[in-house]
Amino acid sequence: MIDNHGSDMARGSLRVLLLGGTTEASRLAQALAQAGVDAVFSYAGRTDAPVAQPLPTRVGGFGGVAGLQAYLQAERITHVVDATHPFAAQMSSNAVQACAAAGVPLLALERPAWQAQAGDVWTHVADISAALQALPAEPARVFLAIGKQNLAPFLACTQHWYLLRLVDPVMDLPATRGHVVLDRGPFTLEGDRALLQAHGITHIVSKNSGGAGAEAKLTAARELGLPVILIDRPYIPGRTTVGSVPEVLHWLGVAGH
Repeated sequence: MIDNHGSDMARGSLRVLLLGGTTEASRLAQALAQAGVDAVFSYAGRTDAPVAQPLPTRVGGFGGVAGLQAYLQAERITHVVDATHPFAAQMSSNAVQACAAAGVPLLALERPAWQAQAGDVWTHVADISAALQALPAEPARVFLAIGKQNLAPFLACTQHWYLLRLVDPVMDLPATRGHVVLDRGPFTLEGDRALLQAHGITHIVSKNSGGAGAEAKLTAARELGLPVILIDRPYIPGRTTVGSVPEVLHWLGVAGH
């Protein structure tokens, strides 16, 4: 049960900062725009061509906890919704601290983590380093589904061949080292099954991002009997969390608009 922080104020007095970058954030932005809520959508700026939003948008960091606190106060933000990626731990931690310091209510919109099903061959690891150690010593063909931030340690292991799926063209790989696919989710089971088979993938390394948009590779791996090395979510300080856009709207006091 969450407190309804917006119920005691007129909708027009709300000013929401939406920390985005996920499908859920885009859905919430649409709902806020349709409800006529004064809101700002914030992107971290890690993608060259982020999805356009129906809200005023800012791109880039805030300058740590102090910078975010100053922004909240200068922009008269009344509520913050953290709908960043589950692995954006630094931003989420900063939001917890800055909101507490500024006295601004914070709610996290977070997709549930993936749960293993019958037939899954998963190895859970704590971080990127552990995922690297979990790969076999002998050469493998690895679908590296971890985004662009942590590729270097894997590419340093030159015995493996890597399939990378990225939103932005950040690098080329010699054919002997791997292949880069430029694509943006959501992805389909048929497409991911074909992708894994076409490249002879033997292992998958993925962050436990959760959500339906990128789950297809796990279903395809289950069908094909492929092992998955799944990186667990990082620690984030305690905060109130919900899993759906309607719950956020209720918290803001704009449900039903």
